Amino acid sequence: MNLYAEEGIATAEFSIVTLAAVGFAGLLVTILASGEVREMLLGMVRNALGG
Repeated sequence: MNLYAEEGIATAEFSIVTLAAVGFAGLLVTILASGEVREMLLGMVRNALGG
C-alpha cells in the first residue's frame, strides 16, 4: 500500500482553495473600497459603539 499516492491531490486542492480565497479577498477589498459601503460600515460601528 502506497501511503503517498494522494499527496499531489492534497496539494492541488490546497492550491485551488488558496486561489479562491485570494479571489474572494480581492472582491472584498474592491467592495470595501467604495465610499458608500465604507460609510455604511462606519455608521454601523458608530451606532454599536455609541449606544
